[in-house]
Amino acid sequence: MLSFESDYILGAHEKILDALVRTNGEQLSGYGNDPHTENACRLIKNACHAPEADVFLLMGGTQVNKTVIATLLKPYEGVIAPTTGHVSLHEVGAIEYTGHKVIELPQHDGKLSPSEVREYMNTFYGDENNGMMVVPGMIYISHPTEYGTLYTLSELRELRAIADEYGMRLFMDGARLGYGLMSKNTDVTLPDIAQLCHVFYIGGTKVGALCGEAVVFAKGVAPTRFHSLMKQHGALTAKGRLLGVQFETLFTDGLYFDISRNAIDRAEELKSLLLSCGYELFIASPTNQQFVVLTDAEMGRIKDKCRFSFWERIDSERCVVRFATSYATTSEDIAALARILKGC
Repeated sequence: MLSFESDYILGAHEKILDALVRTNGEQLSGYGNDPHTENACRLIKNACHAPEADVFLLMGGTQVNKTVIATLLKPYEGVIAPTTGHVSLHEVGAIEYTGHKVIELPQHDGKLSPSEVREYMNTFYGDENNGMMVVPGMIYISHPTEYGTLYTLSELRELRAIADEYGMRLFMDGARLGYGLMSKNTDVTLPDIAQLCHVFYIGGTKVGALCGEAVVFAKGVAPTRFHSLMKQHGALTAKGRLLGVQFETLFTDGLYFDISRNAIDRAEELKSLLLSCGYELFIASPTNQQFVVLTDAEMGRIKDKCRFSFWERIDSERCVVRFATSYATTSEDIAALARILKGC
């Protein structure tokens, strides 16, 4: 069955699989103490133009969010996030499980408003009883967001300024970062992110890897003995080579960026198709996630021939669904979807 359900429904890019097979017979030390992991971290720092950064490889997004937030925050601190943020909705309370509150602020097409963050902080420190309240210690954002939207360079600079003013950390969830970087509608580069965020991660799971995320801490930000803290949080992989080989491959010869660009090109084809068929787009997403409004009847006719993700209900007869392209989506896939949509 044709599927646009998500961007991690396939295994991994063939170059990654080839690299894993090619290095399979090597006897290597564990826990990331191997030459492939060392080289992967070097390549990532080069791509970020951040030679003094600290890079760590972890298995998955929720694991990264939980470990980074829990180890950077003090016991009495919480993290500001939009109501639609992944840590707010789709991590089963993983952050709260560590003892840290997620402080939800309104979302605007999936994004936090810098002015509203500043207003919240002014209100918090203007309250004489704030000593009895959870202290905001971090700003969490996703780029792209849960709605496929992107922060501008100006917005990132504003959020960083607010974080610096109030002694907070700016943390970017980059589970789909490649698709944001390759969007035709962005003015943000990877070096910009490395300069403006105290910590962020480069998603591999959703961008061609079998699994894995690369966490990048700005100079001096990584918690002391972060490897030990990763172990405490169940986030230190014994066969660290599995992650090292994958990111080494992704960041050799620009593969990460090339395969991300494919998803964007196919998403533009997908967007044109949906509009030509008369469907209403729920939001103007410039990345690989496209959100379309369907009636229940339309959804029922399509879902038997093509997989997609239900997102939210608008009213008793209409809902929003998501079609996602990936590093592996082809123009032939879009043509096949066209035949399904036009045949309904």
